[in-house]
Amino acid sequence: MNNYIYLALFSLFAYLIGSIPTGYIIVKLKTGKDIRTIGSGSTGATNVKRVLGKKWFFIVMILDAVKGAFPVALAKYLTPDRFGAIAVAAAIFVIIGHSKPVFLQFKGGKSVASGVGTILALNPLVGLSIAVIWGIITYISKYVSLGSIIALILSPVLMYLFKNPIGYVIYCLVAAIYIVYLHRENIKRLLKGEENKVR
Repeated sequence: MNNYIYLALFSLFAYLIGSIPTGYIIVKLKTGKDIRTIGSGSTGATNVKRVLGKKWFFIVMILDAVKGAFPVALAKYLTPDRFGAIAVAAAIFVIIGHSKPVFLQFKGGKSVASGVGTILALNPLVGLSIAVIWGIITYISKYVSLGSIIALILSPVLMYLFKNPIGYVIYCLVAAIYIVYLHRENIKRLLKGEENKVR
């Protein structure tokens, strides 16, 4: 099987895995409600917290990170691609799947946890660093969105400093731009002082 077939298969597989709406499924099973009609309308962990509390916030966040890491790790370790292009393609498609899931009419989350999961799979040390930065910024500021934005913006810098392949660095840059774009309404609220804080 040549690399182009691997690329197509892993891109499709990653998109479908990314499209699994973890937060939506959990809220639906626990309450019968459609999380897309609650709060921000996102299916991500932060919106799940509004419905089910802190415990489920962390559960969904971890599940989404695993969802992001899984197809990327498979692509990285099971394909013959020496340059990491297939793993990078899987990473791109898994975060697109999370934010634009085929199973929910393309309305999903903001790909933070799944994005961090993809980075963990590409380089665990960089991924853990990003997670720690997110935790510190969120704890100090009490804004999940601010922690997410800053952590993802720093990801290409850290990927470069840890001497990773240029494809990984470019992926982190593209992912950061995409995820910051998905947070554009949060940024507007942050600038106005209207963003919700975590307690």
